[in-house]
Amino acid sequence: MTEQQLPAWADPSVSPAALDPQGVSRRGLLRRAGLFGAAFALGSAAVPARAADGRRPGGEDPRLAYLVGDHHVHSVYSHDAKYTFSQLAAAGAKYGLDWMVFTEHSNFGHADLGAVLEHREILDARAENPRQLIFQGLEWYIPAAEHCTVFTAPGPHEVDVLTRFESAYDGKLLAYDKGGPGDADTARNEAHAVKAIKWLAEQRRSGYVDDVLVLANHPMRLGIDSPHEMRAWRDAAPEIMIGMEGAPGAQGAAIPGWRGAGSIRGEYENKPSAQSWPGYPADAYLTYGGFDWATATVGGLWDSMLAEGRLFSVTTNSDAHRIVFDTWKNGDWPPGQTFDSTGRLPDPVNTDTPQPGSDFWPGQFSRTHVGVTRYGYRAVMAGMRAGRVWLDHGHLLDGLEVRLTRDHDRGRGVTLGGRLRVRKGEKLTLNVTVTTASRPNPQGILPEPAHVDVIRGAVRGPVADRDTWKAPDTRVVESKDVSGRTGTYTLRIPLTAGNESFYVRLRGSDGNRNGTGYLGASVDPHGPVPHAPGNGDPWADTWFYSNPVFVDVEGA
Repeated sequence: MTEQQLPAWADPSVSPAALDPQGVSRRGLLRRAGLFGAAFALGSAAVPARAADGRRPGGEDPRLAYLVGDHHVHSVYSHDAKYTFSQLAAAGAKYGLDWMVFTEHSNFGHADLGAVLEHREILDARAENPRQLIFQGLEWYIPAAEHCTVFTAPGPHEVDVLTRFESAYDGKLLAYDKGGPGDADTARNEAHAVKAIKWLAEQRRSGYVDDVLVLANHPMRLGIDSPHEMRAWRDAAPEIMIGMEGAPGAQGAAIPGWRGAGSIRGEYENKPSAQSWPGYPADAYLTYGGFDWATATVGGLWDSMLAEGRLFSVTTNSDAHRIVFDTWKNGDWPPGQTFDSTGRLPDPVNTDTPQPGSDFWPGQFSRTHVGVTRYGYRAVMAGMRAGRVWLDHGHLLDGLEVRLTRDHDRGRGVTLGGRLRVRKGEKLTLNVTVTTASRPNPQGILPEPAHVDVIRGAVRGPVADRDTWKAPDTRVVESKDVSGRTGTYTLRIPLTAGNESFYVRLRGSDGNRNGTGYLGASVDPHGPVPHAPGNGDPWADTWFYSNPVFVDVEGA
């Protein structure tokens, strides 16, 4: 089956307007794609008329199905990875992924040869796996900073855009990698990163590609993604640069006895360098419950960006290069061949002996859930852009549905990434529907959430100091003990709109490891904490996070 022969619901060339979802259940929709989950209706009730200026109190976000995916996966087309597309796609299917993005590292072998070869294999993989949405992407070396996922919607120009972008804007290929405070070219390199994101936005605006998205990868691993750079990328094109990894891959790095006594989940084992932004504390280079410090710190960098009143999403993924306990190794090079001369690694061979690795298979441990109104490539990208995203580790939850409503409204309210318009003093209800795990996870554990935390922060608008990483008015305002509760249940949490706009987001864990949050007990009394080096069993410390819901208070 070729991509052009895919059924209409999976064909990226079919107009969204041709896929009217009214009255279709999620079970029916996803059964046609070979995917199963809780039933839901996509039909909608009548939406109340809007005021003349288009803004009215309340909100009426659509009903959603959640598709599970991974936006950061490497194959033989990355110089430091190992696996074929077939191996990775099969693993994704085994662990329940609906979509995945292949993000090969930039280098000359990839730009000159590998990307085109890779695309041919991706077309084959799409034909062989019609129940999966398989995106082609790139792991961009950001000028003056770390890495980003860049990926496009399938179409006639997806490879052309990625390879042109790689050649013109990759910091590694251009030697625009320096970004420390003492480097002469830092300002030039930072400006080139902004120019790159604007260029991608123009490709979408012009219709040359249907869609393209960018997310910062492992932002605190080296401490070289400064707050002002992240804000500059977002502001260059917020519809393109939509967020960051809330939790990195390499979650198996610190399995006890496996990789080393100093190992940290995510391979976050670095110290500040001359390239690091000097305003980050040394503790920022660790993971907390497997999550990046920028996300895990209540009142930290992520919250400081949300407190500006602008959406910036978080995700999680495998960053699959080399899988823990896997027995495959890289194949041998034929005489005279190298990555730069071929654009790919030799196919791996099985040794029957565990090989070094820090990663899990796509979907095995880390999962990003994206809310969609129909099944397809564009729908996943639209859901991510809208911020309809939650994420979990260890298959902690089967489902999470969030709705914020005004108490006197009968409508659906708004969900993750959305905005609820209210009046001062209005009573609101945050409805959190949790579906606990119905089967053991890939480690054989039936995970159970112990608590669900509500985090609230004031929205104060753009910051004067673009390098600030604190949101002093964000804190945990409610923590619900859900120990022992199973199946599907709804928590109804009352909120009141004060004199200023705000946002709320959710977090929870299995309760196995927590303590005082990074900014103190008054901010976060039982948040994620770092594990001891070399003793970070990821299956014993699992968390979920959600994107925020914004509340715009009239007159604030």
